[in-house]
Amino acid sequence: MGKVVADISVSLDGFIAGPNDGPGNPLGDRGERLHEWVYPLASWREMHGLDGGTTGPDADLVKETVQRAGAYVMGRRMFDCGEEPWGDEPPFRAQVFVVTHEEREPLVKQGGTTFAFVTGGVGEAVERARRAAGDKDVALAGGGQLIRGVLAAGLLDELQLHLVPVLLGGGVRLFTEEGDRTIEFETTRVIDSPSVTHLRLRPAAV
Repeated sequence: MGKVVADISVSLDGFIAGPNDGPGNPLGDRGERLHEWVYPLASWREMHGLDGGTTGPDADLVKETVQRAGAYVMGRRMFDCGEEPWGDEPPFRAQVFVVTHEEREPLVKQGGTTFAFVTGGVGEAVERARRAAGDKDVALAGGGQLIRGVLAAGLLDELQLHLVPVLLGGGVRLFTEEGDRTIEFETTRVIDSPSVTHLRLRPAAV
């Protein structure tokens, strides 16, 4: 069985999106800056049906992450913000389980992506994704509320942060001060490049 993993870019001051995020502005003001490191990579471009791109450690990491994923879980806000820009052929090419309060029939897209809408909470979504993923990983596709919920439920095996050297000064934080659990992380891998530092962490409750 694979792991439940979260993979997300974050600013030095802890934001995963800028202010005023929402449909039409999914990453918020200046939030695109958090993802500029990934757009030129050959592995990312291949995911999106594009040719060319750069190779190296960053591209290898993205390729590894994509190949490990057998199914995805995402929050409803993430789905609402991404549905239009993803278009008719989203890059997931697997089953995606969307955590929501609204019942809805599955949405089948071109290229192998099917969005299933789960009303039973993060636990049910992760369990269904585990069954769909088989021996591969369940990848959390965002956003921050979903990652925090899976972490709080004790279901997160691995957190991979792409630390971008920028201060956004506001927006959507990955972690908040809500809740009373203390979580410590063990660093299991660090990969440096000029534009981003990749941290692989394993959570442990104390």
